[in-house]
Amino acid sequence: MAQHFSLAACDVVGFDLDHTLCRYNLPESAPLIYSSFAQFLVKEKGYDKELLTVRPDDWDFCCKGLALDLEDGNFIKLADNGTVLRASHGTKMMAPEELAELYGRKEWKHFMSDLGMACRSGKYYFYDNYFDLPGALLCARVVDSLTKNNGQKTFDFWKDIVAGIQHNYKMSAFKENCGIYFPEIKRDPGKYLHSCPESVKKWLRQLKHAGKILLLITSSHSDYCRLLCKHILGNDFADLFDIVITNALKPGFFSHLPSQRPFRTLENDEEQEALPSLDKPGWYSQGNAVHLYELLKKMTGKPEPKVVYFGDSMHSDIFPARHYSNWETVLILEELRGDRDWKPEESEPLEKKGKYEGQKAKPLNSLSKKWGSFFIDSVSGLENTEDSLVHTWSCKRVSTYSTIAIPSIEAIAELPLDYKFTRFSSNNSKTAGYYPKPPLVLSQDEPLTTQ
Repeated sequence: MAQHFSLAACDVVGFDLDHTLCRYNLPESAPLIYSSFAQFLVKEKGYDKELLTVRPDDWDFCCKGLALDLEDGNFIKLADNGTVLRASHGTKMMAPEELAELYGRKEWKHFMSDLGMACRSGKYYFYDNYFDLPGALLCARVVDSLTKNNGQKTFDFWKDIVAGIQHNYKMSAFKENCGIYFPEIKRDPGKYLHSCPESVKKWLRQLKHAGKILLLITSSHSDYCRLLCKHILGNDFADLFDIVITNALKPGFFSHLPSQRPFRTLENDEEQEALPSLDKPGWYSQGNAVHLYELLKKMTGKPEPKVVYFGDSMHSDIFPARHYSNWETVLILEELRGDRDWKPEESEPLEKKGKYEGQKAKPLNSLSKKWGSFFIDSVSGLENTEDSLVHTWSCKRVSTYSTIAIPSIEAIAELPLDYKFTRFSSNNSKTAGYYPKPPLVLSQDEPLTTQ
């Protein structure tokens, strides 16, 4: 594979929406998401009212790349070889002795070094995007509460979390104005959403003028998608995209067969009949990458059009687009902002903030004191040996499945389209694909080892 990647060489440029084209004001959106679940658990399922109150320092628990063992209530951070680097029971971090006793230096019981690990399971849940992370804090606090009040050792609260998702985020929730999340976003979108900078809007038009086909593929429903796009791109946003696919149910969009997940047309944001194939550009719901690629062949007149897809979730966007469709992938990794200087990035000035009741979250992309860096961690050496630094499992996946990783689209919007990015590959260094710079913790001089 060529060492460099260029947008000029791509025929089709696709985007995820949430946390990719649409960036959220994380210190505002995190408490809103948390509250949407916590209020449901307390009011509908009888959980402890303590869950409703969040202190500012509680947010430090949130860190991308954690796995929750749904049976024992433990959160874990994995090394690239599947061993456990850090763990907590609920929010209570385990001491090194407890960690060693429980997990040792063995692979975590659910770890699979091959690709199967990318699938979600009824036994564990991976937190890999900013919609998920407030739920990690809530689940950890649920474990705390059940341990303290009931002395529980095994847990079955996940069904209630799923009911909370259904209540707040079901397909009809936006239209019916139910739950907490959608009514609040509708009321004041500017508080939660960052408009696309002019440089990004200009860049999208530049791609279009260069003859690229532009796609939007989002798991959000069409009504919410429209609200986001109007706010961040303006009323004429639909002119930018040749094909818009909503309720894409990723990663299934990439992994499912066409018969399992046909495209559907939309009428007044309601899904209509299933389509046997995809014949023309437009707005659609659900669908699959196979039928989409057939349409892209027709539109480009090429037997193998080259597609690049931008997304923020390894689970829903990057891994499946690369593994099932063999697309080029650009990972939006906001941790590249927060990890460079090891301190939380500034959120908006106070005078620009709304009066959301409750305390502000620290930005979810900033470094967690409890969990350490998203990219690396230290492993304590055996007696009389020094600690060594190892890559995390999350970091390994970035370099394995992303073509490049960037902190935001804005970071590349002013580059010429034929700019040659150095891609991640086994021939390059582990840091080659990060643009504009690798995370500071990876560009230090210490050698990184695999245990």
